[in-house]
Amino acid sequence: MPKILHTADWQIGRQYGRFAPEDAATLAEARLSAVERIAELATREQVQAVLVAGDVFDAQTVSDRTIRRLFNAMQGYTGPWIMIPGNHDAALAESVWSRARRLSVLPAHVHVALAPEVLTFAELGFAVLTAPLTQRQTHDDLTAWFDAAQTGPGLLRIGLAHGSVQGLLADDIDSPNPIAPDRAQRARLDYLALGDWHGLKGVDERTWYSGTPEPERFKDNGAGQVLLVDLPGVGVPPEVEPRTVGQYRWLRWEQRLDVPSDLARLIERLGQVDAATVLDLNVSGQIDLSGQHSLQQAISVAQGRCRSLQCDLAGLRLEPTEDDLAALQAHGYLGDVIAELRERQQREDGDAARGALAILAGLLRDRRAADEGVRT
Repeated sequence: MPKILHTADWQIGRQYGRFAPEDAATLAEARLSAVERIAELATREQVQAVLVAGDVFDAQTVSDRTIRRLFNAMQGYTGPWIMIPGNHDAALAESVWSRARRLSVLPAHVHVALAPEVLTFAELGFAVLTAPLTQRQTHDDLTAWFDAAQTGPGLLRIGLAHGSVQGLLADDIDSPNPIAPDRAQRARLDYLALGDWHGLKGVDERTWYSGTPEPERFKDNGAGQVLLVDLPGVGVPPEVEPRTVGQYRWLRWEQRLDVPSDLARLIERLGQVDAATVLDLNVSGQIDLSGQHSLQQAISVAQGRCRSLQCDLAGLRLEPTEDDLAALQAHGYLGDVIAELRERQQREDGDAARGALAILAGLLRDRRAADEGVRT
């Protein structure tokens, strides 16, 4: 019986403005590389089709070059690709899809449903009921027509849609593009492949979100995977197996430093990041000058090793010890300045005082090191 690969939310052309240009370009490129890995996986697993449940592109305005590169990335799998537009690339009168057709880049084995229809693959044993978005947002359930849709006898019924299954979000959130939570049961679907939720999520045994194949958020929600779906027979629950295809791991660390062992553990963790890590680090608590120097060194080394490391130290209070101050040899006026900056950390201008204290300590430390170098 058929075996398919379910994926969604590729968002090719996505921009990463919060990152440094070098990192942003690499993370954008990773989305195309993920498509190449999906094609390789589909070929290796000998699936009968790859279903892409919307948001193939991140925006209608992606360049022609990006459109061409996307379809080139899909060349590793020559079986059917079945795609629908989502809210980011809706099938408007003039859209990224109409440009793709004018560019003549759509291979014959790539089926893009720009309107609700039944795509029948009798030789493969299934029919796909599609619910593409023809506008960015709608408050109608575009999968409702599945219930009465007719498919050939003996064919598996597979739904393909992009939107929000009702009841998964908080009650006070009016989500656009709604999908009934029991649509698979109502429409007698053997499987319902969904997009829009960027993490991996099973709604019921026949209804799944695959999530985005390349993570782009600091959420531990199973992103970076696709779903290998084995369909044993009509009316038989599918066997769903997640497969990892993502290149980068997006991690968010919240670390509070209260005692020296907290800092030691953080430095040890930073020593374990690798080239596949995108890290958002938030450090709070307190630290002495010696510890701050060690932390800065560890962050600098980790930034050179991982894909991206952004850190927020605004909540970290600098508390020099007497040994720290003695080592800086800050006497007279400089000693008075350091004492005043230590006091100001406790007030409203604490961020500025903390930064000034760190800079001053660094300058004094560098000057002392230079003096010692001259003496030797």
